Amino acid sequence: MTSQPTQAKATGDPGNGLQAGLKNRHLSMIAIGGVIGAGLFVGSSSGIATAGPGILLSYALVGTLVVLVMRMLGEMSAANPTSGSFSAHADRALGRWAGFSIGWLYWFFWVVVLAVEATAGAVILEGWIPAVPQWAWALIVMIVLTATNLVSVGSYGEFEFWFAGIKVVAIAAFIVIGGLAVFGVLPGVDSDKAGLGNLTDHGGFLPHGAGAILTGVLLVVFSFMGSEIATLAAGESENPQQAVTKATNSIIWRVGVFYLGSIFVVVSLLPWNDPSIKKDGSYVAALDSLGIAHAGQIMNFIVLTSVLSCLNSGLYTASRMAFSLGQRGDAPKGFARTNSRGVPMTAILASVVFGFVAVFFNYLSPKTVFLFLVNSSGAVALFVWLVICFSQLRMRKIIQAEAPEKLVVKMWLYPYLTWATAGLIVFVLVYMLTDTEGASSGRTTVLLSLLVAAFVLGIAFLKEKVGAGRAEAVSPEVHDEVDEVKVG
Repeated sequence: MTSQPTQAKATGDPGNGLQAGLKNRHLSMIAIGGVIGAGLFVGSSSGIATAGPGILLSYALVGTLVVLVMRMLGEMSAANPTSGSFSAHADRALGRWAGFSIGWLYWFFWVVVLAVEATAGAVILEGWIPAVPQWAWALIVMIVLTATNLVSVGSYGEFEFWFAGIKVVAIAAFIVIGGLAVFGVLPGVDSDKAGLGNLTDHGGFLPHGAGAILTGVLLVVFSFMGSEIATLAAGESENPQQAVTKATNSIIWRVGVFYLGSIFVVVSLLPWNDPSIKKDGSYVAALDSLGIAHAGQIMNFIVLTSVLSCLNSGLYTASRMAFSLGQRGDAPKGFARTNSRGVPMTAILASVVFGFVAVFFNYLSPKTVFLFLVNSSGAVALFVWLVICFSQLRMRKIIQAEAPEKLVVKMWLYPYLTWATAGLIVFVLVYMLTDTEGASSGRTTVLLSLLVAAFVLGIAFLKEKVGAGRAEAVSPEVHDEVDEVKVG
């Protein structure tokens, strides 16, 4: 068991640690916006085509999983807020190998996401200003957000506050307007397709059978990644424990409103098999059905905002995980150094460099190297959730023994619900192995992610073995020195 280093706060001394630069409003919006990923806007159409209106059950199942995992993470993070979040908790609860492995896998996931989101943003921007090539837009977006993160944690928080705010307002407006149309009370709109009948009239609620619910789970599970960012950011907030508690307690309504609420509106406004859903995207098709002018451009702006938000948070998250790994001796020491503004510049730049390399591969070799990077990081979300489950099982006992007053957030029905959640995650991973269609099939994603995980685990155990060997080599000399002092 390893003890965690104390994280310095609110200090102006260079290299002395992170600073409490995030305000309560920043944390609140980061917590809300972290749940709404770009995948919700651009990836829901494939889920609807696969499961029909039953995709609501897929979202509900994954949403429940996220709520339970966040409850566990909230319990640990409220008791010990840290920039390493679940990686630091795993380090202490399960061992150095666990914190090292899941920390680097999580970092790898987010730096690949940087490339994916930069490319997605570049596609939209090129459509608006085609004179600038796509690769240049990707470069511009990465540089701007890197500069934002390098200035201070407060600048990251401010940018994310507005990015997330736009997403929240847009999706809330969509739910209200769409909901009024579904019930036929939206002034000035007469949509002949809208109505609750769309949930059952076109082949039933489950047109492709109950099995499609699980297939839908595979398509939507990764759009929920990001809900844990608030627990990492809490380490740089004015009141970490309060921030984590608030983010954890609000996760239920956030998932319920933004995911289930918006998807319910989509599948109620249009028949699930309407060709426009697959052609234009679910949200654009829903807006078009209401006769809203320039629906496509409006949604492109919202998606771009989501992409920039994801990029901004992805870079922040990757750098803070690298910082934490550096603090614990699991990454180069330079990663743990901060400047006078409390910014871990080396950790940020290292994450950006890998992101730039991934963007380069996306243009040079999109169907080989970049596809490998995307697939090999695809199941990391599930690995992270699984490690959180096992860490919480152990950390509850540690907290109760050392500081029971810190258990301000408690996992429900411990340990039974924790074990049930872990079992559900394992079931999803096993079910993914049955999906063999396409270059990014579930089986390919799981196997390649396991391959990368095995590689990182190998490094972790090798590092521990080398460290133990060095300790043994030093021990005799230490004992000799002690004996000499005694004799003297």
